Amino acid sequence: MNDRVRWDEVERAIADITAGKPVVVVDDEDRENEGDIIFAAAKATPELMAFTIRHSSGVICVPMAGEWLDRLDIGLMTPHNQDPLRTAYTVSVDASSGVTTGISSADRAHTAQVLADPSSVAADLNRPGHIFPLRCREGGVLVRRGHTEAAVDLARLAGLPPVGVLVELVEDDGTMKRGTSLRSFADEHGLAMISIESLVRYRRRHERLVERVAETRLPTRSGDFTAVGYRSAEDGVEHIALVLGDVSGPDPVLTRVHSECLTGDVFGSRRCDCGAQLSEAMDRIAAHGRGVVIYLRGHEGRGIGLVDKLRAYRLQDDGADTVDANIALGLPVDDRDYGAAAQILGELNIASVRLLTNNHDKAIALADNGIHVASLLPLTVEADSHSAAYLLTKRERMGHTLPDFTSPIDNGRQLPADSAASATGILEYS
Repeated sequence: MNDRVRWDEVERAIADITAGKPVVVVDDEDRENEGDIIFAAAKATPELMAFTIRHSSGVICVPMAGEWLDRLDIGLMTPHNQDPLRTAYTVSVDASSGVTTGISSADRAHTAQVLADPSSVAADLNRPGHIFPLRCREGGVLVRRGHTEAAVDLARLAGLPPVGVLVELVEDDGTMKRGTSLRSFADEHGLAMISIESLVRYRRRHERLVERVAETRLPTRSGDFTAVGYRSAEDGVEHIALVLGDVSGPDPVLTRVHSECLTGDVFGSRRCDCGAQLSEAMDRIAAHGRGVVIYLRGHEGRGIGLVDKLRAYRLQDDGADTVDANIALGLPVDDRDYGAAAQILGELNIASVRLLTNNHDKAIALADNGIHVASLLPLTVEADSHSAAYLLTKRERMGHTLPDFTSPIDNGRQLPADSAASATGILEYS
């Protein structure tokens, strides 16, 4: 989706869903990159259904919470789902009474209302029919970023039964609407347009999605921290916060959000600066007497995983940089998500941070998830013959705040193994 496309606030979309209006919901470019009309099934009318049919492919889907489908005895269309996006189609249905052929706008609106009626039973539906229910993944867009989950989440957020209606928007020639065409359509008809990503961020800001499961004293080389263990409700991954001192109060808290790196943090690999950054962050927080280190698991290799990171290392040995190595393996350059970090900060009642990082994207991600970043404080970076090329790539291609390293790959000059270029305190801003 073009960055210049204007998005509406999720709050407006929820209000419109509550009022019985449709909204346009767009997913990611690396998914379908399409826009759907979505409204609450409980608010379905013949006029609203006719509008959606007129501007769509005509296939009416009704996303539903799994327990609602189970209550109505609506099973999956096939036990072996071969859809690339794993859209969970069920057996199609029509209302068993109050309809004629089932295909008219009035008939399909009535069937949608039956599906959204908490008093409906299995006998209230005929199978097959002209409406295609979809089974929503438990956890909604936090687990699967699809239109199915977005429709159910919006209905729930609107205080309505967890049943939506969605149709895919098409052009006059039958091709899918995308980009600015979706924005023009929404403006023409006075509809809110949101992205699934914005709905994810909204839920993360307004719901508690991590659970505190353990807490203990943890003496370390840097000092005595309190280790707090968390489990994510989104994916079950466990994370740790190392807390020092009283982090309550309005003052920004010195914070390091650290991505898991087994090779650097545990084995002391010199191919990256991860272990050194973690140690420095803990030392600086200990010296300050107040702060927190959030250690995010599941971030190995910027999110690609341990084994794939080793494969990428092999390509780097052959001359690729860290960005091109990931691309050559068909993997994202950076697949990390910082939603859990923002949730943990929220659980610790930390709303504002002084962030120890060289990565501006990390600050942006925290801000997107509701955390105020008062300032960025860079960490010391040392480069030798093992890491200089990697650090140069992070600066030149990934936008990290790093000094002007001389790269062995750039000019063929090998840095002595024990020599170092370093930078400290090169950036601090509010």
